[in-house]
Amino acid sequence: MDLKGKRVTVIGLGNSGVNAAFLLAKHGAKVWATDAGNSSELKKTGEKLKARKISVEIGAHTEDFVKGSDLVVVSPGVEDSSQALKWAALHNIPVIGEMELGYRFCKGRIIAVTGTNGKSTVTTLIGDILRAGKADVVVCGNIGNSLCGEVDNIKKDTWVVLEVSSAQLERIERFKPRIAVILNITDDHMDRYKNFYEYFNHKLKIFRNQDEDDILILNYDAENLRRIKGLARSRVLFYAKGAVAVSGYDVAAYVKDDWICCICGKSEKEVVHLNDIKLRGVHNLENAVVSSLVGMIAGVAERPIRDAVRGFTGLRHRFETVATIEGVEYIDDSKGTTVDSTKRALESCEKPVVLIAGGKDKHSDYTVIKDVVEDKVRHLVLIGEAADEIKKALKDVVSVHEAKDMNEAVDLSGRFAKDGWIVLLSPMCSSFDMYKDYKERGDKFREAVDKLKDRLDTAKA
Repeated sequence: MDLKGKRVTVIGLGNSGVNAAFLLAKHGAKVWATDAGNSSELKKTGEKLKARKISVEIGAHTEDFVKGSDLVVVSPGVEDSSQALKWAALHNIPVIGEMELGYRFCKGRIIAVTGTNGKSTVTTLIGDILRAGKADVVVCGNIGNSLCGEVDNIKKDTWVVLEVSSAQLERIERFKPRIAVILNITDDHMDRYKNFYEYFNHKLKIFRNQDEDDILILNYDAENLRRIKGLARSRVLFYAKGAVAVSGYDVAAYVKDDWICCICGKSEKEVVHLNDIKLRGVHNLENAVVSSLVGMIAGVAERPIRDAVRGFTGLRHRFETVATIEGVEYIDDSKGTTVDSTKRALESCEKPVVLIAGGKDKHSDYTVIKDVVEDKVRHLVLIGEAADEIKKALKDVVSVHEAKDMNEAVDLSGRFAKDGWIVLLSPMCSSFDMYKDYKERGDKFREAVDKLKDRLDTAKA
């Protein structure tokens, strides 16, 4: 991609946008960078960009700043409604996403992982498996540092394990992973998309440019993914929770007799015993199955895969036990930002639950979780902007309470929960109404649990 002397405007100055601006400048582009935000953090970012001779506009987008560009590179958080993108369209300026830009300069072999739920866990575990097999690995994308920010660390034989969101896939052109993985696609981001089908179709772009030399891995247990097999030019493999033998489907990984088994050539190999998996929940069994399959395809032997799975204890804020206080287990699942992820978390709870939920509403359908809430949840404690919508959807199946913040939510939950119960933070919503991100929300939950424990310990003394 020849950028020398080209004027390129970057829209959005989070991690993705900043790394894109630096990469463009390194390759000789005249870089202009714009963000409508006006925070002190953004102003500091602007100064760093200016120090690299990058023109910066903070606090607003202006037409003069965008017009005259040869190319626009957009961060995934920027939606089509952005005024800067409207000006790009008005002046017929081509637009690509940050991930597409990174792909143009990426020399390595890409394993791209997408899905509504589980993609961070699977991306991380695949990275661990490849490292256990002594491969050169870079893990990046939606999980942390952007692809543009890692390009300099990627060589021809590097495996690039890339977590990919629907927003990143919106603006791809040539992006072509060697291995593409779709874990599941359920209702999410309805505040960004017109309907589920638009969201679904953006996810399917992950394999749009693949050919017969590439591999697409799909979840056999997700019926809406089974149906897309015929859309791919690449070789399609399935994975499943249980052993299946279905005509027309190439199921290459499954659970049989308490072993995760993978088909290697024509032989079945027992790769990981279920006792080796430390992660709780059926959804994490699925994650271990697909990660093992990717490891086998990438050439990792059974023993290193087993060692990596055995050593993987999960990611922070993903169904993670924080403490047990007076017989009540407090679990942080702040990354549960969709209705389906909370459903999976509740299905993994074998004891009565007090559920803390709520946050920024993504226009999700909360009624689809009614049955599991009625079965598992004894009290529902709501916080954030979505509290009213969730209450309307679930008030006829569970006792509902509202709290002004996380401290009050944990205090209320602690009062309701009995010995042997679980207090579960699994919000079904994004965090941006009250917190910077799901990590900060999870940390606030942990702090509130610690305070509760200290108060109860003091009262006993």
